[in-house]
Amino acid sequence: MRIYHNKLPGFLSQPLKPVWLIFGDEPWQKNDSLSRIKAAAEQQGYAETVRFSVDDKFDWQLLLQEYQALSLFSSLRVFEIELTTTKIGDVGSKAMLSLLEHLHNDVILLFHGPKLEAASSNKKWFKSLEQQGIYLPLYDLDAMGLPNWIQQQARALNLTLSREVVALLIELFEGNLPALSQELEKLVILFGNQTITLEAAEALLVKQAKFNPFQIIDALLLGQCSKCITMLDQQQQQGVAAGQIIWFFHKEISQLLAMTEALNQGENINALFKQYRIWDKRKPLYQKALKNIPLANLKLASARIAQLDLLSKTSSEFNPFILLADICVTLYHGQIMKNFSLDYENL
Repeated sequence: MRIYHNKLPGFLSQPLKPVWLIFGDEPWQKNDSLSRIKAAAEQQGYAETVRFSVDDKFDWQLLLQEYQALSLFSSLRVFEIELTTTKIGDVGSKAMLSLLEHLHNDVILLFHGPKLEAASSNKKWFKSLEQQGIYLPLYDLDAMGLPNWIQQQARALNLTLSREVVALLIELFEGNLPALSQELEKLVILFGNQTITLEAAEALLVKQAKFNPFQIIDALLLGQCSKCITMLDQQQQQGVAAGQIIWFFHKEISQLLAMTEALNQGENINALFKQYRIWDKRKPLYQKALKNIPLANLKLASARIAQLDLLSKTSSEFNPFILLADICVTLYHGQIMKNFSLDYENL
C-alpha cells in the first residue's frame, strides 16, 4: 500500500504492518517518519531494534540469519535496514524475497533509503515488499504544499499563526523543512499560544531558506522572475558552482524552444508532454510557460545562455549569477533585454 507522509499517523494507531518502506531525499519527513514508526512499534511491544546498513559489499546472509534467530532480549523486534543504494543486485533481490517467505509478526522490517527510481520500484523484490506493507515515497514540499504543512504543524504545537506569518515562513524557509520545523518550535517557546503578528515574526526569523536548481526552474516556468533572482543569489552565497545552474538553464530553455516550435507547427501538447517525459504534476508549469513566453524571447534567451556559457569558461571578469538573472528576465521581457549586452566589459 502506498501512502503519503501526512497520512502516516492514521496507520500508526492500528496494529503495525510487518513491512515499512521509506524512500526519498527530504530529511525532515524521513526522520519524522522513522521516529513515529519506531515509537509506535515500541508502544506495541517491539522493544528491540536491530540496525543494518546495506551497501554494495553487504553480506545478505547476516540479515537472513539474524531474522531467523530468536532474540534473547525481546520476542518482538524492529529490523531497521538502511539501503545506501537501491540497486541491490540479484543477491540482494533473492535475499529480500527469502525474507518474505519467512515473514512473521514478531519482526517489523523498516527499510529506508534515497529516492527510489522507477526502475527500482518496479523490481519484483520491491513490489513484493510493498504488497506486504506500506510504502511512503517522500517528496519535497513546494510553495503550494507548504501552507497546509505549516498549519498542521502549528496545530500540533498549539501555535497560532496569522496568514501573513505563514507567507513569511514560506518565503524564508522554502526548501529547508528541518530549519522551518525548528523555527516553529522556537516560536512555541517564545509565544506559547499567543497569536504571532507579522512584525514580531519578522524581528525574530533568520533567513535560512535553501533552494536547489529544480526549484529555480519551477519559478522560472511560472514567470516568478523576482523569486528566481532571490534563489540565484542564495545559490551564489552558498558557493554553488555557476556551471551547474547554467546547465539546467540551457537544458530547460532548449526544451521550451523546441516545444514552442513544435506547437507552432501544429503538434499536440499532450504528445509533446509524452515525448519529453513531463510528469502530470509538472504539466501546469509547462502549460503556463508555453503560453506566456514568446518564441522570440526563447530564441534570444537561448543565444544568451550560449554566450554566458562561453563567458563563464573564458573570462573571470563576469559574475555568472548576475548574467543568469538577466536570462530569467529575458524570457519574459525580451523586447527590453535585447538592448543590453551580457558582455558588459566591452560596453
